[in-house]
Amino acid sequence: METEAFEELMTTLLVGGLILFMGFIVWDLAKKSKAGRYGTAVLFFALGLGVFGFIAKTIIIAIKGL
Repeated sequence: METEAFEELMTTLLVGGLILFMGFIVWDLAKKSKAGRYGTAVLFFALGLGVFGFIAKTIIIAIKGL
């Protein structure tokens, strides 16, 4: 496996794992702070914007490479 392919694969996997871990942290924070349904939704919306940005960047780079 070439270095570039390995780096791309590991970046995707490790950032994906980090996103899942951050989701757990946000869920735990909302639970411990008793944020309620609306507060939890706002916290996950903010996290979702970051996830959307990561996915959009990947898609834009893939389209640009065609």
